[in-house]
Amino acid sequence: MSRMNSIGITMGDPAGIGPEVICKAIAVMSDEEKAATLVIGDPVFMERANRLVGGKFTFVADGTKPVPAGAVRLLAVEAPNRDGILPGILSPDAGEAAYRCVKKAVELAQSGAIDVIVTASLNKAALRSAGYPYNGHAGLLAHFTGVKQSYAVLACPQLTVIHVSTHVSLAKAAEACRIEAILRTIRAGVAHMQTTGIASPRVAVAGLNPHCGEGGLYGTEDDEFVVPAIKQARDEGLDVTGPIPGDVVFQQAIDGKYDLVVAQFHDQGHIPAKLIGKHDTINITAGLPILRTSVDHGTAFDIAWRGVADPRNMISAIAMARTMRPVKKA
Repeated sequence: MSRMNSIGITMGDPAGIGPEVICKAIAVMSDEEKAATLVIGDPVFMERANRLVGGKFTFVADGTKPVPAGAVRLLAVEAPNRDGILPGILSPDAGEAAYRCVKKAVELAQSGAIDVIVTASLNKAALRSAGYPYNGHAGLLAHFTGVKQSYAVLACPQLTVIHVSTHVSLAKAAEACRIEAILRTIRAGVAHMQTTGIASPRVAVAGLNPHCGEGGLYGTEDDEFVVPAIKQARDEGLDVTGPIPGDVVFQQAIDGKYDLVVAQFHDQGHIPAKLIGKHDTINITAGLPILRTSVDHGTAFDIAWRGVADPRNMISAIAMARTMRPVKKA
């Protein structure tokens, strides 16, 4: 029997629903799963959330030995000005707290103290107000690990999608659709699928234009950039098919023909993944030297600290984290 992955769950923005959904997810864990879980966050907010949801488990300080059965270790990362962090209110102090939790989690993953990071949601505006000009978790993780490029993966039981471009305009997305960018995304997607146990994933590449350009009638990018990128990937021995029109490829993947779809832009991949997966669709960052999964929702300030947040997405993110394994370099 293989060892269960140890996971480190970051608190996220303490003004949001992160602490609540973490505690609800922990409440349904087995004792074995709790023993392989470390929460990285402020003890005051995490204990408050546990009381809010009636979690019926206890937090113990990381380093406690022995850890009582059913307890969960908590590595204290204190938020500044706790009393000034209020439910549902954007705050630079909350942004600072979220930043500190992610930083500590990366340090633990890099040292091997945990196998996978699971992140609760942070608020990008709060992060920026704290003085950190990053585009959320992806930018933070790239900064802390020193990588130049990471990739957004959305995954649910029926579908896994990786994106060539994400948070840019459609005009910028078309400009990003170039041979090297597509090829790097294919490679990152294959490497991610290998962490889930699929050694030789079947990859489908979506076309950028309607009907993949229809021979140039609706744009030439597919012929100029997507086709050559796919050819190079095949020359490297990768199992890659395409380009396939966006209105066809996702259904084919859902039907089991492909393990992974490479989407060219944000909505092309996000809409089908979220539509088909609903609460089970989680966010994964590929291209990092560490493993990370995340909820695929925001801080939900409108319902924060009311006890009504749905934990299913956090539960799914944790379940994925338990299964992932780093791929050893040859």
